[in-house]
Order: sequence, then C-alpha cells, then structure tokens
Amino acid sequence: MIHIDMDAFYASVEIRRRPELACQPVAVGGPARGRGVVAAANYVARQSGVRSAMPMAEAQRRCPGLVRLPVDMPHYMEVSRRIHAIFARYTPEIEPLSLDEAFLDVSASTRLFGSEADIARRIKDDVANELALVASVGVAPTKFVAKIASDVDKPDGFVVVAEDAVQVFLDPLPVSRLWGAGKVTQQALAGLGIGTIGQLRAQPETLLAERFGKLGRHLWALAHGRDPRPVVSDRRARSLSQETTFAEDIDAPAMLATCLAELTEQVAWRLRRQHLHAATVFIKVRFDDFRTVTRSVTLPQPVQDTATLLRAARRLLDTRIELARPVRLLGMGVSGLDDGRGGDRRQADLFATDDAVPAAPGVDEVGDAIKQRFGPAALRRGRALRRPEGGTGHKSKT
Repeated sequence: MIHIDMDAFYASVEIRRRPELACQPVAVGGPARGRGVVAAANYVARQSGVRSAMPMAEAQRRCPGLVRLPVDMPHYMEVSRRIHAIFARYTPEIEPLSLDEAFLDVSASTRLFGSEADIARRIKDDVANELALVASVGVAPTKFVAKIASDVDKPDGFVVVAEDAVQVFLDPLPVSRLWGAGKVTQQALAGLGIGTIGQLRAQPETLLAERFGKLGRHLWALAHGRDPRPVVSDRRARSLSQETTFAEDIDAPAMLATCLAELTEQVAWRLRRQHLHAATVFIKVRFDDFRTVTRSVTLPQPVQDTATLLRAARRLLDTRIELARPVRLLGMGVSGLDDGRGGDRRQADLFATDDAVPAAPGVDEVGDAIKQRFGPAALRRGRALRRPEGGTGHKSKT
C-alpha cells in the first residue's frame, strides 16, 4: 500500500510559477478583508504558525511579511491531473483523497516495476523531475499505517514500514495519530494514563469498549495496525465525496459557501474524469461540539455537471441545515453513480425546476478541454468570479 501526499500543494504550485517566492512565506487563499481563509501555506509560513483553514487576517498577524496569492482551482486541477497520470503508469488502482493526495495499490505491478518501495520511489522521482513538485510518500501494509508514514517525515518524506515493523513504528507515536481520536477522546485517554499508541495497544480491548463503545474497539484495532480497507478507485466506488476539517471552527456562511463550491468542483471533476453521473447529492456538517448532520437530495436524473451539483449542495446547506454553531468540518459528496451502460437515463424533465435542470450537455467537458489546451485561466465560471475568495485543504472519501 502506498500513500502519496504532495507537500503544501497549492502553495508549491504557485511558487513553481513564481520561483522568486521560494524563500518567502507564502499562503494561498482569500483576502483578509473578505474574511478569506488560508487554503495552503508553504513551510516558511508554517514556521510562523500559519495553517490551512486559518482566517487570512490571523495568518497575516502571525506572519507580517506573508505573501498572499489567490486560489486558482482550475490550475490546481490540471496539475493534479498530471500527477494522477504519473500514478496511472504504475497501477490503475488509485483512490484519490483530494487533488494532492491518494492511496495506490501496486500489488499487481511489482513483477513489472519492482517492489512497492521501488515503485513509490519511481513515482516520487517522476513527480519531481517532470513537474518540479515534491511529494511525501509512505509505504506500509495498510492504509492507516501508510498515511502516517507519509506524514511523519514531511516535507520531502519517504518512509517504508515493513509488515514486521508496524508496532515498532506505531508504538511511540501519540494517540492523536489514530483516526477518530479527537481532542475530547485524547483528553479522556490521558485521564486513563494513555498518551501513546503503544500504551493504548497494551490495554484490554474490553476496557476500551466499555469506556468508548465502538470507537474504543476501532482505536484498539488501529493501535495494532489493523485496517482491512482496500484501495477503492473512483470507478469502483459507490459514492464520491470531498471534505475538509478546519484548523479553526468557521461561523461565517460566506466562507462555508466558498468552501462548498470548491469541494463540489473537485467532486464534479472526478465524476467527469471517470465518465460517471450521480443521482444523489449529499452534504455533511460537523459542528464544534462534534454533532454531525448529513442531508441529501435525489435529482430527477443523474448528472455530472458542476452547476447542477453546486445548486443542489447549496440548497441543502442554505435550507436543510441550521448553522447555529461554528462548523468544524464540511463535506460534499454524490452517490447513485451511473456509467451510462444501463442506457440513457438523463432525458430532461420538461417540468423540472431550474435547480433540477442540468447544464447543457458538454459544457463542463468543453470547459475542461479549453483549460487543458489554453491554460487554466482561459475560462472561469461566472459565479466563481463573483463569490468571495477563500479556500481550505480538502480530503475526500470513496
């Protein structure tokens, strides 16, 4: 299992276009006066405490010399397409987590390209040599361990965890590395004298189950390096989604709307890349008290165009969820995926409301082709030009 995560992706792509900024603190995101947030920051800026999803005003207070650049999502999507094309040279089993992050199953490719570590090194070198970008890579027996491995030695990391070395690798790490161990859970574990994964692993599973329920069993399994989930490519997924967890809770509807638009663009892009259509749109909101709300709507016919998906997602956010508390996490996704092999089910409804009418056939495809040929700035969606700038770091699920 390989996990690849580009280092400070948006900021690195912008610095590639403006190399003179390489040694300066750089953040990509919306302007402070427009309540913008940091989408990404390079490692120079991070040394001053600048983080993704931080309000830009706070980032500029922490780092007075910060260079702010606007988000250019079409360009990042195009660079991501080229990164994923490199992945596809070595395996078709690619599970995107975001534009800059993916799991790869290369087990069927080792006879052709060498060991998993050899393939991971080749991919890392290809990305550096062809795109002038840096990726951190983790190789391990499971998704969970591979993801941690790609993160522990950033930036420019390359960590291989052999199957017989999983516990040696995991045990010294803090319990915050365990998926699902949020701040509240960490505090509860600390009350039991548990601060590291090794200390948690030493506890009886029944004790953790009594104290934390299903979460306790989940954490105990992860502490033992157990994670049976396979890589699920977009083509085989039952749903596609993108989500982001904010470094600081967000209570500004305009910021959430901007974030939702970017999440939707990424989901729609993945649908079109796999020639899929989606019948159902859903959003997920997690508040600062960890209460999680999901809402969904089924469309009259499966679609893949950004405009229709965004209208549905915005309607869910605006009318189906009461934003009474600050938001910790926002997610957008689609399900009911259709590759069209069951026949054309996308005939328009003559009596559909405007929100249910998909864009004219080929609008997004033509736009994608124009941007690929003439550059990412050659075409922009009118709504994107009017909305406030901003952005966050996005993760996806399948």
